[in-house]
Amino acid sequence: MQNKIDKMDLNTRNRIMLFPKLNKIIILIFAVAFVLAALYGYRLFGYTFDENVKNAGSITIPENASFEQVLDSISKQDILINEKAFKWVAKKKNYPSFIKAGKYVFTKGMNTNAIVNMLKAGNQKPVTVTFNNVRFMEDLAGKVAKYIAPDSAALINYLRSPEVIAQYGFDQHSFHAMFIPNTYEMYWTTTPEQFVDRMNAEYRRFWNPQRLAKADSLGLTPAQAITLASIVQEETIKADEKPVVAGLYLNRIRKGMLLQADPTVKYALGDFSIQRILTKQLEIDSPYNTYKFAGLPPGPINFPEISSIDAVLNADNNKYLYMCAKEDFSGYHNFARTLSQHNANATRYRNALNANKIYK
Repeated sequence: MQNKIDKMDLNTRNRIMLFPKLNKIIILIFAVAFVLAALYGYRLFGYTFDENVKNAGSITIPENASFEQVLDSISKQDILINEKAFKWVAKKKNYPSFIKAGKYVFTKGMNTNAIVNMLKAGNQKPVTVTFNNVRFMEDLAGKVAKYIAPDSAALINYLRSPEVIAQYGFDQHSFHAMFIPNTYEMYWTTTPEQFVDRMNAEYRRFWNPQRLAKADSLGLTPAQAITLASIVQEETIKADEKPVVAGLYLNRIRKGMLLQADPTVKYALGDFSIQRILTKQLEIDSPYNTYKFAGLPPGPINFPEISSIDAVLNADNNKYLYMCAKEDFSGYHNFARTLSQHNANATRYRNALNANKIYK
């Protein structure tokens, strides 16, 4: 009996001794698991909130782009510190299902969470759209297409649409007047319709009550003022001369004289490289030929800059009726009140052209 009791005591003691060992192992396992979980959590926290922009830059995401295309664009620009972190956070936030076209800018200090949020929300960086020194609508479309998604063909097709032109109150000739050269902020995803809407809004903003009053005092509509400004801009590159030239043409308009502006003939011929207008070129049958048709042409011959428009609105009050380029080729002009004075100026200029062998 005593032996049985002793054996039972031994077994009990063995089991008691075993439990602490098991408890230690279990505790150790849980401790290791906890440490691993903590390390994994720390890693994921780092994936999400650590800075992840190595090189500041931008990417452009086209319409209907795939996640792989986005990754490829980012990789080519060498933007990210940790691309694996970006992939993980992007997938956790389901970004591959919400890819939005646009131009996106990555700046130093951005973490992965901020990057993915920016892309998923479509928070684009506006692009700076600048156009100047353009004469034809095709030139405008080509310049603008460098900044926004639609190509020049899509833009020109929209700009040439009679329905589009009519809805803004213009015709095919005067429509040029609505596009005022300047620098504008737009989104890369701007559509042709949005671009034209924006230009119309800028046109209406430009023609404030003060400018409208000045145009009216000259007997001009806004479109006519811009048409005259386009001629002034072609006639002189000298800012201080623009109001003088504008005053001269206003004098001719008031007297019912032909404007006889060489730039309008160049526009009608579609060739602004011409330096010397020949008599036969003056016969072109075009409403833009101000040697044949009185008054202003039906629309601008370029897209005049604001300085040229304001030069017309603040035209010099002079008595000039004629102008001719100076024979020193300085870019300035000789002005005259009478035809005899003008003919003398013109003779000097023609002699200078001949001396320099400029025949066309």
